[in-house]
Amino acid sequence: MKLLRPVPIGLLALLPAACLAASQEHPSNDGAAPAHAAAPAANQTDNDMQHQSSISHPYTGMWVTADGHIRHELLPSGRYDEARGNRQSAYQGRYEITGNHIDYWDDTGFTADGTFVDDNTLHHAGMVFYRQE
Repeated sequence: MKLLRPVPIGLLALLPAACLAASQEHPSNDGAAPAHAAAPAANQTDNDMQHQSSISHPYTGMWVTADGHIRHELLPSGRYDEARGNRQSAYQGRYEITGNHIDYWDDTGFTADGTFVDDNTLHHAGMVFYRQE
């Protein structure tokens, strides 16, 4: 019987990358990408995402609350930049859109979602945002 040694916690963070590298070296017979490679990591930066293709959908652009206090820019790179009042880039992260549903992953680990109720209106976190022309 072979005993396994404990793995230091710091090495656990490297495990997904090692699995991805191994799966790319030894692709499956069906040619499908591994499930864990489908979505970018929550802490992925703009530089990391530049090699990925731009997201093309009708919802990219600036979205603002009626009073203009919160401004939410959906960038074509799949990143968002949210300003609040005089605070530029108060929150940043990535987003994914499926149909009229949007999921957000803030760089700090916070998650949220929303619904585009029409081409110019977004309901998000109890607030209503409007497309800024």
